[in-house]
Amino acid sequence: MPFVKNKYFVEKKQRAVFYIVNELGYTQREAQRFISKGRVLVDGEKMLKTAGEIEGEIEFIYFEPITKGLKNTYESEEFVVFDKPSGVLVHPQTKRTPYSLIDELKFQYGRDANIAHRIDQETSGLVLCAKNKISERKIKMMFQERDMKKKYLAMVHGEMKESLVVEAPLLRSQDQSSAMVRMVVKVHEDGKASKTSFKPLEYFADKDMTLVECSPYTGRQHQIRVHLFHVKHTIVGEPIYGQSEEMLVKFLDKELSPLDRISNGGASRLLLHACELEFELDSIVYHIKSKTDFLKVCIDSMNVNNFLTE
Repeated sequence: MPFVKNKYFVEKKQRAVFYIVNELGYTQREAQRFISKGRVLVDGEKMLKTAGEIEGEIEFIYFEPITKGLKNTYESEEFVVFDKPSGVLVHPQTKRTPYSLIDELKFQYGRDANIAHRIDQETSGLVLCAKNKISERKIKMMFQERDMKKKYLAMVHGEMKESLVVEAPLLRSQDQSSAMVRMVVKVHEDGKASKTSFKPLEYFADKDMTLVECSPYTGRQHQIRVHLFHVKHTIVGEPIYGQSEEMLVKFLDKELSPLDRISNGGASRLLLHACELEFELDSIVYHIKSKTDFLKVCIDSMNVNNFLTE
């Protein structure tokens, strides 16, 4: 488990912030954040005052990354790119999350390494990660200025006959009454401006599906998924958009088997893959492509025989 709780003995009374900085090697900003989040415990109780003092035995909860041996796709002195598998979170959702991409990054490249952007848990593909604080600031600024070009591949239902550009504003619901509503993004006139272009690459008549190249110009949550649903070309394996409330609840409760998902949505996973990144950093232009054979992934994910047990 990446979050662990260890005991420490503080010999001399001192501010908790200074102890975490001087003895445990974190920055002052990190130390203050840990305390405010209740990561320091005295006599089993969370200490929430950043100016608080400690002495004697304390407990400290911290992130201890683990590895599953994921190899990087590209590495420079400033950054590294991983090809994230579908189903893996970029960041842990809770302290009980057993593994996420940030585990792999920090295990391999140290505490200062950080992920520069996100893709959905269900989406596979390229994730750009900074190896230090300086490069992190540069890369995040690049994303803010929209100097990053991204391409995705998606297998969608139906025949997309020609290229199209979707400019439909996206709104994340503010209704807090349902876990379902809270996570669903929809096209709405009150939403944020969003734009995606789609280019059909190959139509598979036997399955009535089209392999599509997707290029988002903005970076809204679930943007490609919602825009494709909006134009009636839902992504194969989509567990949220276009699903009944019953199926959505089962997905959120992790009650759907791979066979259930194939039967209901056409594939055992969402068939969306971040396949290309193009950007300029420190006057060098990078064009990084995924090494994943996405068409093979699609075929395997739609094959019922791969998930039958003897």
